[in-house]
Amino acid sequence: MLLQKMLGFDSKTMKVRTEIVAGCTTFLTMCYILAVNPTVLSTTGMDKGALFTATAIASAIATLLLAFMAKLPFAQAPSMGLNAFFAFTLSQAMGYNWEQALAIMLIEGVIFLLITFINVREMILDAIPTNLRHAISVGIGMFIAFIGLKNAEIIVPNDATFVSLGKFTPTAILGTFGIVLSGVLMARKVKGALFFSIIITTLVGIPLGVTEIPDNWFPISMPQDISPVFCQFDFNGMFSLKTAMVVVSLLLVNIFDTVGTLVGLAYKTHIVREDGSIPHIKEAMMSDAIGTTCGAFLGSSTLTTYVESASGIAEGGRSGLTSFTIGLLFLISLFLAPIFMLIPGCATSGALVLVGVLMLDSVKLLDLKDVSDAFPAFITMITMVLCYSIADGICLGILSYVILKLCTQQYKALNPTLIILAIIFVLNFIFE
Repeated sequence: MLLQKMLGFDSKTMKVRTEIVAGCTTFLTMCYILAVNPTVLSTTGMDKGALFTATAIASAIATLLLAFMAKLPFAQAPSMGLNAFFAFTLSQAMGYNWEQALAIMLIEGVIFLLITFINVREMILDAIPTNLRHAISVGIGMFIAFIGLKNAEIIVPNDATFVSLGKFTPTAILGTFGIVLSGVLMARKVKGALFFSIIITTLVGIPLGVTEIPDNWFPISMPQDISPVFCQFDFNGMFSLKTAMVVVSLLLVNIFDTVGTLVGLAYKTHIVREDGSIPHIKEAMMSDAIGTTCGAFLGSSTLTTYVESASGIAEGGRSGLTSFTIGLLFLISLFLAPIFMLIPGCATSGALVLVGVLMLDSVKLLDLKDVSDAFPAFITMITMVLCYSIADGICLGILSYVILKLCTQQYKALNPTLIILAIIFVLNFIFE
């Protein structure tokens, strides 16, 4: 009775062992984030050890909240798209320091919490054309894959052509090995494929001299100190049109990512009602919003629901007991930081590229019959990669959509929210 009340576990139709196995399976398929997130965010100058602790605690808090509030077998952790947004768009392309980027994440988290509470989240989602939603997902996937290739030095800068194929350095060889291994394991449907590919690639990197083992290394330790990134906010320059545009872009990406994943996973668990509504969907969104806000305080980028939760669902996970198990495993991982800290950046390239491949799935949902729909989708996807900015991709995609619909007199395809966003984006480009 206690498990049913707290975690939605029904002893008549569910088994404790099945739920725990499902939780372990999901954790195994997504714990690569414990290696990837610190690697990505540390490119801004943040302390990698502190980031590991922040990632584990933020993921545990959000997932445990989801277990008790929504009682659904899903997991939450820092978004693979939004950590790239934090590190490469905010802190590099747009010139914010990482303390300012954290402040932006906090502002976005608080607004996210507010709009979830008053049900504005669904209204914003409905205002964005379906084609653009799918294009944003595909574009982020391509952007993440590009970062993976860059980290592995497979793609390098070139004065003549901007980018080109890199040389066969030990880093590039190891990164290529990791990408191919990830693809093979995923194709063979190995559970925890990305996690295992990271570990194997890291081990192969030892004789290549890429993986460096410190003196007196031991695999277990007390949790890394979080103070270098905890509540390190810088609110200077936050009250500007440029920052407002960034927050809007963050909100849009977060809304599409979370709602789309929640809906897809709900169908996999067969809990969708006949009228199309999903039980506890608002609670799931609220746990995500609270987790994002907590993550900003801890020093991590925005959190989201992970599509890898589908692996646990496939194992039979149906209740909050599954997500409770995942949350506990994130807490246990705090004591395994030395293992994750050994992993070189190129060893995570396979995970980044394969996540990009998985996100490419949305391309089959694009409607390319009408050029006024296809062109904005294409602009969204290609400019995210070429401008090295998720925000610019969203801005240019929405702008091109509004312009084409106005010029082709398809006024019914537009709505006040799109018009307002387009005006904000134009003003931002004029005054930045």
